[in-house]
Amino acid sequence: MKAITRIQLSIMMFLEFFIWGGWFVTMGTFLGNNLSATGAETGMAYSTQSWGAIIAPFIIGLIADRFFNAEKILAVLHLIGAFLMYQMSQATDFNVFYPYVLGYMIAYMPTLALVNSVSFNQMKDPAKEFPFIRVWGTVGWIVAGLLISFAFKWDSLDNIAEGMLAKTFLMTAIASGLLGLFSFFLPKTPPSVAKGEKVRIGDILGLDALKLLKDRNFLVFFLSSVLICIPLAFYYQNLSPFLTESGVENSTAWASAGQFSEVVFMLLLPFFFKKYGFKMTILVGMLAWGIRYLLFAFGDAGELFFMLVTGIILHGICYDFFFVSGQIYTDSKAGEKAKSAAQGLITLATYGVGMLIGFYVAGKVTDANLVSEGVHAWKDIWFFPAIFAAVVFVIFGLLFKNEKIEYKT
Repeated sequence: MKAITRIQLSIMMFLEFFIWGGWFVTMGTFLGNNLSATGAETGMAYSTQSWGAIIAPFIIGLIADRFFNAEKILAVLHLIGAFLMYQMSQATDFNVFYPYVLGYMIAYMPTLALVNSVSFNQMKDPAKEFPFIRVWGTVGWIVAGLLISFAFKWDSLDNIAEGMLAKTFLMTAIASGLLGLFSFFLPKTPPSVAKGEKVRIGDILGLDALKLLKDRNFLVFFLSSVLICIPLAFYYQNLSPFLTESGVENSTAWASAGQFSEVVFMLLLPFFFKKYGFKMTILVGMLAWGIRYLLFAFGDAGELFFMLVTGIILHGICYDFFFVSGQIYTDSKAGEKAKSAAQGLITLATYGVGMLIGFYVAGKVTDANLVSEGVHAWKDIWFFPAIFAAVVFVIFGLLFKNEKIEYKT
């Protein structure tokens, strides 16, 4: 790959995840403080990610893969996103905000696949080259959090009270506009499906992989993947409001520690996976979910602040050991012909159905534990996902039979 191409792809990936990290983490706090949104309404806003994930395959499969270059669709979607993000920054009522965030996520979620397509199309050896491009996405997410906390201080307790978090959407709108314009100059990535070739809905949704559910182990893994997304939703939706209510300054920067740990544990994953196997790796990931929420339940912003930080840092184990290991397991079970379909099915089940249920449940549990205006019984809220993760841990441990899976990068 040419040096200029590597730089282009790195900038693309940096901005792609800078955009996501620039507003998604703090949206819960913004909604509660700026728009007086309930927990259920906050859950609705976060669940737009799931609706975007469900709709994204159709945009990719029916449009991007057939008619237009990927980089051009990427450009248009981010320009649309810039407009919608600006409108979100101006909203003063949840009923006005929601249609914009829904439209935005429908536009944004397909871009996650498009940046990968643009990258892979330029690579001779994706297994070796892609990680060095993708890591810039994690850097982008982290930089967004550091800017919000340390450069602009929009998430300081005083500035939150003044409604300054609305500026995170303005920052993201500018970044989205820049990436939209920049994308027009990315390397050409023509449609992957030949003209006249039929594309079935089953191919787009990965339904051909449903036959894998006949395998008991894969069925247990599949259902566990859906269920574990319920605790995951609590983290995404409630972390920022929890830290803010607890009196934690620079909460967005502290939240980005989860992305730091994600990089570290991604590097440790191959060694753990090879030594202890798939089942043990998954179980450790599930156990980390339960421990994380117990740390949140009993920690505070004072002497026990280290418990909150430890819970955030566990994100690397929670995500990498379960979801990345799960992708490897799915790849090994699917076979050459059904690999794409199987990965599509797992993505639809987790980020689509699982997270959709999770955000709904998180919203209901959060509202049920509202003590007074802007004050929640966070210990009780965090107990729910902790217990839920423990139940999934036990079910998976009892029902999944050991099998040898080769780690492939």
